[in-house]
Amino acid sequence: MKNLVSLLLALLALQSCARVNNKKVTSSPVNESDTASLPHVPPLTPEEVSYYKRMVGNHLDSTLGRTRFNGSVLVAKNGQIVYEEYNGFVDPRHKRDSITPNTPFHLASVSKTFTGMATLKLWQEGRLNIDDPVSKYLPGFPLEDVTVRLLLNHRSGIPKYDHYMGEMGWDKHRMVTNQDVLDFLIARHKDIPIGAPNRGFSYSNTNFALLALIIEKTSGLPYKDYLKKTFFDPLGMKDSYVFTMADSNRMVPSFYYSGRPYAFEFLDLVYGDKNIYSTVRDLLKWDQALQNNTFFKKEILDAAYSGYSFEKPGTHNYGLGWRMYLLKNGKKLIYHNGWWHGNRTSFYRMVDEDATIIALCNNDCRYVYKVKELADIFGDYMQNQNRYDDDENSHLVRAEKPAAKRRSHATAYKKKSSNRRATAKK
Repeated sequence: MKNLVSLLLALLALQSCARVNNKKVTSSPVNESDTASLPHVPPLTPEEVSYYKRMVGNHLDSTLGRTRFNGSVLVAKNGQIVYEEYNGFVDPRHKRDSITPNTPFHLASVSKTFTGMATLKLWQEGRLNIDDPVSKYLPGFPLEDVTVRLLLNHRSGIPKYDHYMGEMGWDKHRMVTNQDVLDFLIARHKDIPIGAPNRGFSYSNTNFALLALIIEKTSGLPYKDYLKKTFFDPLGMKDSYVFTMADSNRMVPSFYYSGRPYAFEFLDLVYGDKNIYSTVRDLLKWDQALQNNTFFKKEILDAAYSGYSFEKPGTHNYGLGWRMYLLKNGKKLIYHNGWWHGNRTSFYRMVDEDATIIALCNNDCRYVYKVKELADIFGDYMQNQNRYDDDENSHLVRAEKPAAKRRSHATAYKKKSSNRRATAKK
């Protein structure tokens, strides 16, 4: 009888289920083919799985569980899923098509992790040098001192195309392409407020739109085909793709928190800075490939995960396609967040502990960024700071009041939502 009870407890601990929005949902099991590309690691004990699942579930019940979160969450340790949740519908207005493990979400700026690493893959293979001037790869590029590395670490001084093109006369009835971003910069660079290169950090989507063109130039493949051939297919990332107009019928739309849909607009075809669709399970495969040096030499990963901007003291920094917290206790948290229209995404990696936190949503639920606090379950990452921190939108970061005086999440969100609608793009 004792052995039977132990077996039942172990099976319960391994069941991937949790509670979000007071609704219990049990995910489908991970197929062996889904993890075939990942190296074997010793499995966690049932007690470890039970502990992590309980800790993650408690945190999410107190944060996302109080919201209208519509999306996916996955937490893994040593490549093994310890918590997985799919909540809501592809279209939350009509409650059609439940979100499943195969529902791909727009990754927004989490896409930059693929663009950055694709560039570094070409560097590793000797097909480009990241310290070369951009003009070597993009003829006509007007800024002689801007290198590929300065695009990767956001130190080029070039502002966001998604801000200046519309303001400087671009016809918003015409879709912008990556080539348009380059051509506009070439034609209007004297009018664009471009800063001195390598003077400081300035986050800009333009950098990664240009990197996508460099990837195409040096690989001889369209960006979407290069990612599919180099990363998606080898890793079995079957639900991941780069959006083009041909994908219009399968794309997951995005919504305001109120449920109103976002309209497709003139900036929605530019890729490299955004426009990759993926799932939490596919992103775990991406994480594990990086964790286990599947594609990259150690020195390449070290370069990607090094900070390059130290003009101001603080914990926030940026590598080559990755954000990071450089903590005073010596720990380093590698991550990227995203925000485009109603798509909000978080991808946190605790490399020392081989732990991963992924959250994706399509209904503008900004509390997705609270999942960073889960890092403290795996190590001393000092993330439980009671603030909603999306570094790409620092104007939204606000310290909360002490718990005794704190308003409910729903009340606080309602009062701030009108201001956020005006700036609902990165």
